Amino acid sequence: MTTGVRRRMGVEERRQQLIGVALELFSRRSPDDVSIDEIASAAGISRPLVYHYFPGKLSLYEAALKRAAEDLAGRFAEPREGPLGARLLRVMRRYFDFVDAHGPGFSALMRGGPAAGSSATNALVDSVRQAAYDQILIHLGVTEPPARLELVIRSWISLAESTALIWLDGRRIPRAELEVQLVHDFAALAAVSAAYDEEMSAVLRGMLKEEPADGPFSDLVTRLIALGT
Repeated sequence: MTTGVRRRMGVEERRQQLIGVALELFSRRSPDDVSIDEIASAAGISRPLVYHYFPGKLSLYEAALKRAAEDLAGRFAEPREGPLGARLLRVMRRYFDFVDAHGPGFSALMRGGPAAGSSATNALVDSVRQAAYDQILIHLGVTEPPARLELVIRSWISLAESTALIWLDGRRIPRAELEVQLVHDFAALAAVSAAYDEEMSAVLRGMLKEEPADGPFSDLVTRLIALGT
């Protein structure tokens, strides 16, 4: 039986609750359209109490973006087991899980939202990109990437971001197709670079070494061959 007595939260617990509430609201609507009053109401506290824990909407927004950035960065982590193509496809599925569930928040993170151009927001976006870059190197088993490989990975991360942002504007292409296409894009970028550089040729051979006949990289080859028939 409940007594109706509300448990008093500690300072950090309340801050984390407010961050969670704000992130949930930002996942449904643009942060610009979410007011402190709405956040307070959803958290079951007064507006002045929100300001007790955060000096303003911007600081709460940045805290919510920090949590979102940590979550998004974690989507690239994957045990280095099995073919690379399958691993990258699982990464893209988790990435789009986040994009799908937190559309306005994802857009705000990547485009800056209310804090556009702020050093804090820029640092968060950079941290996601760097975490993604580091994880892809782990997937490839490379510790000292040649310049062309760095270009391939960072270009692909930017492509994944822009693809997700465009997809959110109408969702006109099936999400599953884009996830596979982005894995194909990674292989294509690596293949083009390999045509110019022996180090990248070695990386590409390593990527394809364990690729099964039904893997996403093999699927790309099949599709390309079919274009010429």
